[in-house]
Amino acid sequence: MDIFVPIVLLGILLIVTILLILADRALGGNEEKTITVNDKTDIPVEGSDTLLNNLSDADIFIPSACGGKATCGLCKVTVKEGGGERKPTEDPFLNAQEKAKGVRLSCQVKVRSNMKIEIPEGMMEAIEYRAKVIHTKDLTYDTKLVRFKLIEPKEISFKPGQFCQLKVPGLDVIRAYSIASDAKVKDTVEFIVRLVPKGKATTFVHKAMLSGDEIILTGPYGDFYLQEDSDRDIVMIAGGSGKAPIRSIMYRMQDLGMPRKVKYFFGARTTKDLYYTEEFKAIEKKYDNFEYIPALSDPEEGDGWEGEVGLITDVLDRLTGDLSQSEAYLCGSPGMIDACIKVLNKHNIPKDHVFYDKFD
Repeated sequence: MDIFVPIVLLGILLIVTILLILADRALGGNEEKTITVNDKTDIPVEGSDTLLNNLSDADIFIPSACGGKATCGLCKVTVKEGGGERKPTEDPFLNAQEKAKGVRLSCQVKVRSNMKIEIPEGMMEAIEYRAKVIHTKDLTYDTKLVRFKLIEPKEISFKPGQFCQLKVPGLDVIRAYSIASDAKVKDTVEFIVRLVPKGKATTFVHKAMLSGDEIILTGPYGDFYLQEDSDRDIVMIAGGSGKAPIRSIMYRMQDLGMPRKVKYFFGARTTKDLYYTEEFKAIEKKYDNFEYIPALSDPEEGDGWEGEVGLITDVLDRLTGDLSQSEAYLCGSPGMIDACIKVLNKHNIPKDHVFYDKFD
């Protein structure tokens, strides 16, 4: 009797597959549809792939750090018509206001009918780049700087603070990394990548990627960037590889002559987790209105640390006064960002003066 079990299972799977194909056709899977973007761009579509993939095929690159698995929440677009019912996988990433406006995760929307969508114009400017690895440098035991030379197109324009996505060759993996380089240098781009245990992309960058390798990048993305039209004092807070966008912002601040007062808090566990300390201390010496404050949460005995000690939130709270006329730039883990926002609120910072980039 056991010999017939696999045959029966195969038969059931075949029937289910046929039924799914027939259902897809009944829902218009093989009919040509049109995706209208921002009421001005029409994209013809065949089949019933996801909105994310169809836009990518049309060279409209929506950020998706998880590669379309509904775990990052970056690939948001507003669906005005079509799109079907919202899926439960989308709900954790959408607030009540977004749900009311029709914001969806494009990786979870199947294109089964004509659709009208809205995408921020800044996102429409993201393009795909062929790039070559030309330099790598270990900054700490688990943090690496990587520099890419752009091949095609040969130049990139971005706002300090924005990010790009890197496609891992041979794997269906895409990850987002903040740009760490000087925005006025157009032909190269730098990232600071921290090794994540069992992380496919970071393991590739740290263990397999070699000088001369060609990589596909897309971008730039993001609404986290220096507000250059402001004259408010600035508080910067970062941890780990969150130093990347701050580094890019500081290049720009120096180009502007450091016209605003800046206080930069950087949190690490031990001295082994610190990097670019000399670089930021040099800026501190050059500009009287810039202060760099690294803090260690768990300094080791004998490492000679004489700086601030404690969680970065405690150090921030202790060394910060009234922030009602200031603005803040935060980069780090979601937990760190949320904790820092509570401290900033305690010091009366206006909600719309807080800009942040959460690293998962």
